[in-house]
Amino acid sequence: MATTLDLHTHSEASEDSRAPVEAYLNWIRLRRAERPLDGIVLTEHRQFNRDGDYRHLEDKFGVMVLRASEVETNYGHVLVYGVNEDMLRRFDFANIRLDAQELIDEVARMGGLAVPCHPGRPNIGLCEHYEKQPPLENVVAVEVLNGGSRKGEDERSAELVRRYGYSAVGGSDSHLVSLIGLCATRFAGAIRSIDDLVRELKSGDYEPVDFRPRRKPVPHAEAVETR
Repeated sequence: MATTLDLHTHSEASEDSRAPVEAYLNWIRLRRAERPLDGIVLTEHRQFNRDGDYRHLEDKFGVMVLRASEVETNYGHVLVYGVNEDMLRRFDFANIRLDAQELIDEVARMGGLAVPCHPGRPNIGLCEHYEKQPPLENVVAVEVLNGGSRKGEDERSAELVRRYGYSAVGGSDSHLVSLIGLCATRFAGAIRSIDDLVRELKSGDYEPVDFRPRRKPVPHAEAVETR
């Protein structure tokens, strides 16, 4: 059974977000026709929210909530899935200068997966760092669709995937309730836990999906009737 998850979200546990988890889940329930999500992954900035227990909200709204992290490295921002105590002892997630190659290799060794996010974004994305530093090794996937991307950023990310053969995921990068689920990832397999998510990410059997509303084309001036 396929599973669609928003892999990149920030709740009010992140310092720059004002979105309560309950409000996210209620929004998803009310708008499933336009953003058909089965769940979300909370990727709080520079931390792992150990104490977050959302089972009562999952039961209430019928939406799965998983937890991960977004950290900062010398190659830009990276999403870390499958966070465990070994990783938290090994890395200080609050450190904004983590070594990306070490993070990717060690997280994989400890049973998780590190995924560079919004690679097309200036300063904090992988594309810009690849212009100055050697490509990273052992990258499995990168985030190609990001709900907060500006014009041209997702296209840069897609070119990175084509060039290096990475798998591609999508996430909203939401910091406001109304932005949840704008981009997501559709997995071929069933996901019910963070371990399932890591397994499926490693499999490569998924695709990014874009639920952002399409803008209507502006008519050419000559096509507009004047009266």
